[in-house]
Amino acid sequence: MRVSARWKLPLVIALFLAVLCGCAHPERVAPAAPQAVPPGNTTSAAPVPAPHLGTPHDILPQSSLLTVLVYRGGALASSGHNHVIASHDLSGTIYVPQQIAQSSFEVRVPVATLTVDEAALRAQQPAAEFPAEISAEAKAGTRGNMLGAALLDAQHNPEILLQSLQLETQGGAGASGTVLAHVLASVRGQLRSFTVPVRYRLAEDGGVEAAGEFPLRQTDLGLTPFSALLGALQVQDEMRVSFHLVARAAAPAAPGS
Repeated sequence: MRVSARWKLPLVIALFLAVLCGCAHPERVAPAAPQAVPPGNTTSAAPVPAPHLGTPHDILPQSSLLTVLVYRGGALASSGHNHVIASHDLSGTIYVPQQIAQSSFEVRVPVATLTVDEAALRAQQPAAEFPAEISAEAKAGTRGNMLGAALLDAQHNPEILLQSLQLETQGGAGASGTVLAHVLASVRGQLRSFTVPVRYRLAEDGGVEAAGEFPLRQTDLGLTPFSALLGALQVQDEMRVSFHLVARAAAPAAPGS
């Protein structure tokens, strides 16, 4: 279909504005129905988190960090941005018994305090993929989409809950090493499972540190990646997640509590 010269300029302007606002105005996508059974689980009941054995260690939010790298995609990817999502407010407990393989954890990620494109965190990424110049409007638009009803729906789902299902030791289980953690995630009312390699260290002062980096797809969590302009501007399904948790032995409960 030919477009007359009368309409060419308005159409070009409309497309340009849509590209500029791509981070701020996603296509409305109906949330996926909650699923009680993670993918690959053939039983009728959701898996049960591992029992909490051993000494509880409280996660220190001021010393812990979760970051998620989100990448642009689509034919108009060059008009969008890669983003760094972060949480400085992690909470929860890591339980450490004598047998490392029997350790367990519960980590809570408050959704409302997730940050977008902190300058210091972007500076730690490759400059070609994460240039420093991100406008306040782009950050605000991305954060609004992330917390909105089409994605995390923060109004009705204030936190993400991560619980251990099982740990598999890799090459010994001493004061430091690596384990494979099978994790049960509760994201906007949906239960999904995935496996994460975790490096850990038991400090001499009784503290615990755990860290790792791994790819994770939004669809594995039951989320629909952002898409606009019929998919010409979109967010890639696969993200890059990294975390560093620092925990200290919980104070003993007061008598009679």
